This record gives sequence, structure tokens and C-alpha cells, in this order.
Amino acid sequence: MRNAVLRAFRILAIAEAFSWAALLVGMYFKWIAGTTEIGVQVAGPVHGALFVGYGIAALALWRLQRWPFVVALFAGLSAVFPFATLWFERWAGKRGYLAAAAAGAPAAKEASRV
Repeated sequence: MRNAVLRAFRILAIAEAFSWAALLVGMYFKWIAGTTEIGVQVAGPVHGALFVGYGIAALALWRLQRWPFVVALFAGLSAVFPFATLWFERWAGKRGYLAAAAAGAPAAKEASRV
């Protein structure tokens, strides 16, 4: 289960950033160029769904990975700012917050040494 949530979180972090880009492009055409609203009509709900999915995955990892509150807070805040989910995913990965730890691995190593 943990590996599935980790994989989903990483995919959602990337997808959420791309959906931000699509939404920003759609907003440009709607508000600046004044040509069409289709970009916002399509990208808005897609981005909203990915935003919610990313938030749920972050909450699940907070519990499964036993993240400190500050890490979970950064995960949540990163969804609010464009492309910040990419930064958070890399930051958390480098610090081991997205590592799939095998349950009981240290105990198994100790038992094999005895």
C-alpha cells in the first residue's frame, strides 16, 4: 500500500504542475487575449481534481511515512503555488521522506546476524 501511495504522490505532483501550466495558459487566453474560455473550462476541473488528489496523497503519506507536521505543511502549501509540487517532490525525495521503507527490515537484518 505504501509503495502505491508513494507512486501516486509522485505522479500527482508532476501532473498537478502540468495542470497548473495548462490553467495558466487558459487564463491567458480568457483574460489577456480575450479570445476563448475553453482552456479554463477544460483545465480548471482537471487541475481541481489533481489538486484534491495530490492533497489526499499528501495526507496519506503524512500518516504512512510519519512525516513531521512541517513536511506535511510544505506538501500542502506546495499545491497552492504554481509548479511548487515539483520542487517539493524533489526536496522530499532527497531527504528520504518519499523512500519506501520495508517494514521490519532492520529487525530482519538483526535476526539474520544471530
